[in-house]
Amino acid sequence: MGDMNEGLRTPGAVMLGGGNPAQIPEMQDYFQTLFTEMLSEGKLTEALCNYDGPQGKDVLRHSLAALLKKELGWELDAKNIALTNGSQSAFFYLFNLFAGRRADGSMSKVLFPLAPEYLGYADAGLDESLFISAKPNIELLPEGQFKYHVDFDHLNINEEVGLICVSRPTNPTGNVITDQELQRLDALAQQHDVPLLIDNAYGVPFPSIIFSEATPLWNPNIILCMSLSKLGLPGSRCGIVIADEKIITAISNMNGIISLAPGSVGPAIANEMIARGDLLRLSEEVIKPFYYQRVQETIATLRRYLPEDRCLIHKPEGAIFLWLWFKDLPISTETLYQRLKQRGVLMVPGHFFFPGLEHPWPHTHQCMRMNYVPDAEKIERGVKILAEEVERAHAEG
Repeated sequence: MGDMNEGLRTPGAVMLGGGNPAQIPEMQDYFQTLFTEMLSEGKLTEALCNYDGPQGKDVLRHSLAALLKKELGWELDAKNIALTNGSQSAFFYLFNLFAGRRADGSMSKVLFPLAPEYLGYADAGLDESLFISAKPNIELLPEGQFKYHVDFDHLNINEEVGLICVSRPTNPTGNVITDQELQRLDALAQQHDVPLLIDNAYGVPFPSIIFSEATPLWNPNIILCMSLSKLGLPGSRCGIVIADEKIITAISNMNGIISLAPGSVGPAIANEMIARGDLLRLSEEVIKPFYYQRVQETIATLRRYLPEDRCLIHKPEGAIFLWLWFKDLPISTETLYQRLKQRGVLMVPGHFFFPGLEHPWPHTHQCMRMNYVPDAEKIERGVKILAEEVERAHAEG
């Protein structure tokens, strides 16, 4: 993160490593108009000048519950929804609610059934060794692509596991676990009487940065985390937790202790978008097409400089990243990262995305995460330097 922050202040740096969403012109114009109208109507002032309750802004909780019930048929109401100051704080709450030191001294852990997983999870535990990761099956696909799948044959859910967590789509890989995989994980979670946490920050029904068929899933054993960040509002720091009422009560209590109440501005904006019928419409008609076009352009750029025998690409099914596999690279991607950084290109080496992996695995040092959000000129400049450093490594042998 220090390198990312320094890179932001370095003229000419090509930032392909961070997680900031794109500033989509149509969304920027929409927000400018929306904020102006909300300000003139006193709605932004009201949000800024009053505390909400520890569970978050009531009007959004009610309007979102009604929307999800109408659109997806989920049997829930406002008592099943709590807001947090961003999804990151929600993960911290949930990981430490369901995992960590038990009263009898034993440890309960979080299972990631499909590594690699989101980097932001790695330090969210109050206890050491809070996480267990499972290696995936790797399916090789045409056109130099591949896809990770849950290896159910070797997925060990024992008495240590207190929570199963999966992101859909996944940061860093853009992977979307299939409906069948998700349903099977849900069945296993219920069988072992542990919750299934789904990180839906990029998913359906909003912000809908998802390019494959994916049916939304929720029931009282599922904790679904959503966010306003990838709508284009990361500064609003608004996370959304949809869960059983007891879990929502616990989240609300933790909000009250840690931050008194979650912020009000993001929820006020989201509620207004729902009232105007814009939240799902803009996700489907503006946000998804923007990212789909951008990812296709970026893959075309990558392939101009890096052929399949140099770099495999995880099938881009969603999120705002590409996951690159340099299978035969003579150096580790940590070394490649340092060489790229010296030339002003920032990406993220893959080994950070495997928290809790039990045994060393060479694959973790062969991959890198690349953000495809920057404009085409910056992406091409970064990819050109990446290709040069990959060729240099192969020439050194």
